[in-house]
Formats: sequence, structure tokens, C-alpha cells
Amino acid sequence: MIPYEIYVAYISWGVDGKRRPVLVLEEDGKYVRVFRITSQYAVKSDDIKEKYFFITNWQHAGLSKQSYIDIGEKVKIPIALISPKSPIGKLTECDKQQLLAFISAQ
Repeated sequence: MIPYEIYVAYISWGVDGKRRPVLVLEEDGKYVRVFRITSQYAVKSDDIKEKYFFITNWQHAGLSKQSYIDIGEKVKIPIALISPKSPIGKLTECDKQQLLAFISAQ
């Protein structure tokens, strides 16, 4: 897996979870660190919105609707929870640079 590619992964919280798009940050052969991606923005608090990066070229990234990268927490998941085994898309160079600037500004 290459950083800034987007995959679909099963993300759990306690006894529940769901499949959602994730942005790969790094992988070590057994685990992958990701940021979650969400389309839910309007209903979030201002504190949460401050951690959401707007993906300008979301169609190029393989997403079906306007989405945001949640930089509030890096999530470590087993590679086995990633499906499909190939990316659904990747960030454009412009979005990648803007994301890095957004993270640096936090």
C-alpha cells in the first residue's frame, strides 16, 4: 500500500463497526495506519469540523460524494481488514499538499 491511496476498511468501535473509506498513511506489512474518511460534516460540532480536511477532488479519489479526511486520530488496523486489496483511488497531488499544510496548521 502506498501513502495517500484510499481503500475501504472495516473500522470497529467496541462491539460494532462498519466499512468506510480510509486514507493510508503508512503500513508495516501487518498493520496499516489510516485516517478515516467521512461524508458527514454539516451535523458535526465546530470542534470536530476543525479536524476535517475538505477533499477537493473527491471523484478522483474514488469517492461517491463530497468527503472529508478526519485528521483527529490515526487509526491502526490489521491489513486483513482492508478490502478490496487494491485502492479505490488516491489523493491528487494538490489535495495531498493541501492536506499536509492543513495538518501542519493544527
